[in-house]
Amino acid sequence: MTVPVLSAFSKAHPTVKLTVLTKKQFAPLFRDLKMATVFSVNFKTDYKGVFGLYRLSKLLRNTQVDAVADLHNVLRTKILKLFLLGTKYIQIDKGRAEKKALVTGKKQTPLRTTIQRYADVLRTLGFEFQLDTPSFPAPKPLDAGTVKALGAFSNSSIGIAPFAAYNSKTYPISKMDRVISKLEKKSKVLLFGGGANEIKQLEAIASKYTNVFCVAGKFGLEQELDIISNLKVMLSMDSSNGHMAAMLGVKVVTLWGVTHPNAGFAPFHQKATNNLLSNQEKYPKIPTSIYGNTYPEGYESAMQTITVESVIKTVQDHL
Repeated sequence: MTVPVLSAFSKAHPTVKLTVLTKKQFAPLFRDLKMATVFSVNFKTDYKGVFGLYRLSKLLRNTQVDAVADLHNVLRTKILKLFLLGTKYIQIDKGRAEKKALVTGKKQTPLRTTIQRYADVLRTLGFEFQLDTPSFPAPKPLDAGTVKALGAFSNSSIGIAPFAAYNSKTYPISKMDRVISKLEKKSKVLLFGGGANEIKQLEAIASKYTNVFCVAGKFGLEQELDIISNLKVMLSMDSSNGHMAAMLGVKVVTLWGVTHPNAGFAPFHQKATNNLLSNQEKYPKIPTSIYGNTYPEGYESAMQTITVESVIKTVQDHL
């Protein structure tokens, strides 16, 4: 979600050098930011604990940054802030009180989006820019190995990422299977996910159809991003695959369980009608939490109220 913000920032301020500090495994996400240097680190080995962060702070000082935009604001970055005393350091306002009010029913109106909050940090540093006219990278050419593995790849290809961190925001796999069986009749369907259990389920689904391929577990992140950039539409839960597709300019249809777009985590630059919501008359306490990890008994079934037909139609509207 930071990528569209940094892209818009650099479009407005092309002479300002950006250095992105991130975990090593996330470095490929920033590859299209030609104006940025990616400083990728391993916090589990090289920069573990307080002493590791102190060594990291010394390296960061050597990059001669004029200011730090902390878009994370967690314990690790708070410690870095102490070690970088004397450097202008602005942290994101996560709006924790507003989010608590939202999930307890005391506030109903949409919160400022996370992407807007990221932009606010850079604006506080004195840089004005807009997010409403984004530019996206062109679809990446697929290498021969990827094309051979995928088979026929048409310009109506659909990506589907049917899993999320919690069951409470994962569409029932039996219903998703019905969605896939309909969509694959006219379009190539590529399945995304991660972890042994997810891959096993996705492989089982793909094996039933001639026009469905399981991407999960077969490619590195760079290759997955290349594939996603060529999709016509991505169908995802409230999860990372939707955000990766959105940052590449792909249309994203998102299914929401006990979480809700009002919390500010909808994919970037998508129509509100692309967010398919659970029935809030039947489940009035939605959103029950920001990340979907807590909910009242029975709410784990909220996504059952999103019809298969509505999912199919919304995806097909983008083909």
